[in-house]
Amino acid sequence: MNTPRLRFAAIGLNHDHIYGQVGTLQEAGAQCVACYAAEPELVAAFTSHFPDVPAVADPRAIYEDPRIALIATAAIPNERPAIAIEAMQHGKDVYSDKPGCTTLDQLEQLRRVQAETGRIYAIGYSEHFGSRATVRAGELVVQAGAIGRVVQTVTFGPHRARADGRPAWFFRKAQYGGILTDIGSHQVEQFLFFSGSTRAEVASAHVGNFRYPEHPELEDYGDMTLRGDGGMGSIRADWYTPDGLPVWGDGRLFVLGTEGYLEVRKLIDLAGRPGGEHLFLVDQRGVQYVDTASVELPFGRQLLEDVRARTETAMPQARCFLAMQLALEAEAQAVRVGPPVGAAAARA
Repeated sequence: MNTPRLRFAAIGLNHDHIYGQVGTLQEAGAQCVACYAAEPELVAAFTSHFPDVPAVADPRAIYEDPRIALIATAAIPNERPAIAIEAMQHGKDVYSDKPGCTTLDQLEQLRRVQAETGRIYAIGYSEHFGSRATVRAGELVVQAGAIGRVVQTVTFGPHRARADGRPAWFFRKAQYGGILTDIGSHQVEQFLFFSGSTRAEVASAHVGNFRYPEHPELEDYGDMTLRGDGGMGSIRADWYTPDGLPVWGDGRLFVLGTEGYLEVRKLIDLAGRPGGEHLFLVDQRGVQYVDTASVELPFGRQLLEDVRARTETAMPQARCFLAMQLALEAEAQAVRVGPPVGAAAARA
């Protein structure tokens, strides 16, 4: 007996991550049956890329359709919580782009509604779930214990700014949430996963704008240190990727254990092997390069299984929320470094 295809829709198309979210669900066997955005140009681009997905003029047509099980959103970050809450209150699960929200008050509302409705609320932490090398590192560290007990994770999340082509909301902190809220949430989730921490606190945090004084609300640098019940975490995020790098960022993950360590070079091996998805493991037996080309990315398949079975295999709900909480707390207590806001500093 064939299982009917799970039907989902997209509401809020402001970030290009929506294309990856929809593609992930489609590849796992789900069917995107509708989309909505208030911006006609975003709808036109989306339906050009996904010509089989019809657009609706009113999001209520999606919320009120009982045949739609899940809603994916990559709206402007501070607008994502309202979409997610409306979806859950209409009996639908949610697959949100990161950050899922931009304030601790919004996070509290999301937690409350998720608990009241029992719906699944998932955030697309793609630097983990979209990276074959990171997925394989998790199998080695978490499942196989390849490096002993984890002591520390170090993550780098550099990105290319492309400031001239960004929408206005990208530069407004109330809308994008700050660099630690945004990019930093990726890194926090990886820390929680690899260290196995279920409780953690922010030991220190910094943000600054060193390169873009013409955009005073943009934070182009951020770091934080985390203390968890499973280990320590050090995180750096920035918008400094130079145009000479052939990928959008030289993302790195280091995991230190009592019996070894590993490094993931997610997108590029500088002056080394071509392509991305590089994993290096050092243990008591030696040094090895781990081929990850055939590693499955299970997140989409697991999320659809969770929707059907009401389970938490793709990502535990508690970790999804805790990653967002720590990123928001780091942003809230971050010490400002570098030139003062609005300073007419010279570009580096």
